[in-house]
Amino acid sequence: MLDIIVHRNLIRFHPDKNANDPKAADLFKEATFSYNLLSDPDKRRQYDSSGFEAVESDSQELELDLSSLGAVNTMFAALFSKLGVPIKTTVSATILEEALNGSVTIRPLPLGQFVSKRVEKQCAHFYSVTITEEEARAGFVCRVQSSDKSKFKLLYFDQEENGGLSLALQEDSTKNGKVTSAGMYFLGFPVYRLDQTMNTIAASKDPDTSFFKKLDGFQPCELTELKAGTHIFAVYGDNFFKSANYTIEVLCAAPFSEEKENLRNVETQILSKRAEISKFESEYREVLAQFTEMTSRYAHEMQTIDELLKQRNEIHASYTVVPLKRSNSSKSRSKTSLKESKEDGETREKRNTRERPRKKKWYNLHLRVDKRKAC
Repeated sequence: MLDIIVHRNLIRFHPDKNANDPKAADLFKEATFSYNLLSDPDKRRQYDSSGFEAVESDSQELELDLSSLGAVNTMFAALFSKLGVPIKTTVSATILEEALNGSVTIRPLPLGQFVSKRVEKQCAHFYSVTITEEEARAGFVCRVQSSDKSKFKLLYFDQEENGGLSLALQEDSTKNGKVTSAGMYFLGFPVYRLDQTMNTIAASKDPDTSFFKKLDGFQPCELTELKAGTHIFAVYGDNFFKSANYTIEVLCAAPFSEEKENLRNVETQILSKRAEISKFESEYREVLAQFTEMTSRYAHEMQTIDELLKQRNEIHASYTVVPLKRSNSSKSRSKTSLKESKEDGETREKRNTRERPRKKKWYNLHLRVDKRKAC
């Protein structure tokens, strides 16, 4: 029953239905947090035992293991993901356990070659990449993309002494034009990733926030270079219901020296711009508050002027005597009475004409004709 209430609130207070409504945005945030809490078995157990404090101590950005959800919760998660609810997912605990036990199948992936496969939902394909000292110094890039816009994760694993694999890095796929893609860049200098879901809920409160918080998710990657040897990557299917088609390739960065330098320069400019935007936000908020105040005063003064002019016109009108205009009904009645009086006059005239004696005209004289025969 509680799940159904949360689902209804997510639809009721969604930002698309409540634009520029801060109260609805807060309620939508609470409903999103409640949904993520109820959908995660571990977090739900923490809440049942210790309440919100135990859950909030970790973070409000919960991650769901889709493989542990039932069919109904998975369906709702897919629905709200389509509506724009930021639902973050995590790698299946089963996959991580199998990797840690060393019981996964690993396929070799040569540098400069690509492989196209299909991975089932909440499953993973593992690949090994071997690089030399020279290639490690030059740096290399691992990229994955999906032409049918499937959701997936690109994973990097550290190798344990017992032969197992532990998850070290992960990159979620993002939409990039007509494809979804993810990449890891080991170029020997700090490379940054942009987490676009980091401030999605905060941005729903204020349209301007989506701009000022856009670069908050621009954070450095944990690893900037790898040593020579064999390294393990994996592609994890992150769709809700269907499998994910993908193409993976690993490239040596030696032929891309110009691109490496351009990337370094652009990311340096982004960091500088993030600092500028942070300063600009405070200035913008101050000016916006003044503008809002001036706009409110403008509307108030305009209304006051209109009211005063209206009172003035009413006073002027009180000194003027204006004859009342006859209404259309009175005009029609007068026309009808005139017509009736005219008809009565004609009727009386005809009656008087019939009552007067008729005079004989000279041409009405009766001439007697002598019928005697001619002599």
